[in-house]
Amino acid sequence: MNTLRNLIKESLQGYNLKEKSCSCGCNTCEDKRTLAPILNESIAPREILSEGLKYHIDNNKPLTEHVYRAGSQNYFDLWSEARALYSRGIIDIKNQDDLEILTETQLGEFGMYEGKKVPLDFIMEEVELEEADKKKKTPPIGKPKRGGSKKFYVYVRKPGGGIKKVSFGDTTGLSAKINNPEARRAFAKRHDCANKKDRTKASYWSCRLPRYAKLLGLKSNFSGFW
Repeated sequence: MNTLRNLIKESLQGYNLKEKSCSCGCNTCEDKRTLAPILNESIAPREILSEGLKYHIDNNKPLTEHVYRAGSQNYFDLWSEARALYSRGIIDIKNQDDLEILTETQLGEFGMYEGKKVPLDFIMEEVELEEADKKKKTPPIGKPKRGGSKKFYVYVRKPGGGIKKVSFGDTTGLSAKINNPEARRAFAKRHDCANKKDRTKASYWSCRLPRYAKLLGLKSNFSGFW
């Protein structure tokens, strides 16, 4: 009888550990552990996926934790593939960061600029931005920088036309706790970040500060949505 009780106890303990565990290891987040794209095999077979997308699905990694180097051709191809499959209902996206990039940006697509093929919505390094500023009068759109009336600023296109400078960031000297999962969640909840969609508002950019951390010179190992 004691042996049976011990077996039941061990099983329940193992079950509780699995329920509490999460992908980041903090055991406190609300992550349901479905981070990677989900293939709808009733619509298309797994064989149509690229090796990169298979890797993300097999390892439960969101697309924002990209398997390829940012800026490489494979990097752009994977974003383009994911967007095409998502639009056709072949894959489902649960991760908020991935969903936002696929639906609100054109990352993975290309356009022509001054006769050259350039990637759309791809964050360039600061040196590249400075060179771009020298070559054209219009400021870089959607590329946050340090300075201005607050900690950071960014130029955006207004819906009715024209360009607007948006200043954002705390001016009290407090540091952004980007690498603290609990602080990120508290900030997102307090500022209702999931519903901040207007790129012309400071709240939109404040909520997405982690995504631009490296561009702004912030030390961060987190590059997604708050």
